Amino acid sequence: MRISRQATVRDKPSGRPFGSRYVLAQPVAGALEQVFAEPVAEVIVIEHSRYALVHRGMRATTRPNRILLAISGAEFAADAELLLHEYFHVLRQWRTGRLTRWRYLIESLRYGYWANCYEREARDFAAAALERYRGCLRDLSLRGPHSLG
Repeated sequence: MRISRQATVRDKPSGRPFGSRYVLAQPVAGALEQVFAEPVAEVIVIEHSRYALVHRGMRATTRPNRILLAISGAEFAADAELLLHEYFHVLRQWRTGRLTRWRYLIESLRYGYWANCYEREARDFAAAALERYRGCLRDLSLRGPHSLG
């Protein structure tokens, strides 16, 4: 789906050793807020994060209140399933205290990345919420920025 309004980037990528902050376009943020029923503006998204790049083969990793991307913010925002998956980690797992680095590590050692409960839960949520998110995004994109209040 093509989004009519472009997202903005606060920091220039050059000169940033750990990546740059990416700010979601208003329709994307608004659609996420409708799906999660809570604000998403406090979640910090860092594109081209060197920390994320260390996680070979992964396009993103999360920490409390942060999404660290190995890819560009625009690529992230365009991939609805990845967007929902990563925001689920932050809003429903990190923020609630269910997910910690140690719990994730132990779960991954026991079951592997793909089968750990945190990844399964995020994938299941993203798959279930995908059509709702796309509908919200479509509606908000058609209405324009003044309808997001």
